[in-house]
Amino acid sequence: MYLDSAKKTELFTTYGKGTTDTGSAESQIALFSFRIKNLTEHMKQNRKDHSTERALTGLVGKRRALLNYLKKRDINRYRDIVKALGLRK
Repeated sequence: MYLDSAKKTELFTTYGKGTTDTGSAESQIALFSFRIKNLTEHMKQNRKDHSTERALTGLVGKRRALLNYLKKRDINRYRDIVKALGLRK
């Protein structure tokens, strides 16, 4: 599978505060971004997969909501995560 526990731990360590920091906004945004990237590649090959397209749209919305939350709470953390992940905005 593309997202195993080792990959999750790596994402949480890189973007969160530690390996057990699974709930912070930064670690969740990083996890959503990884999943969005993989689903986007899947959608390029499978145009008619509507259930995956719906899941992808939902993930983008969740990530956007977390980014908006982080922007309201702490603009410096928002800027850091956007720069680290290379997101547009």
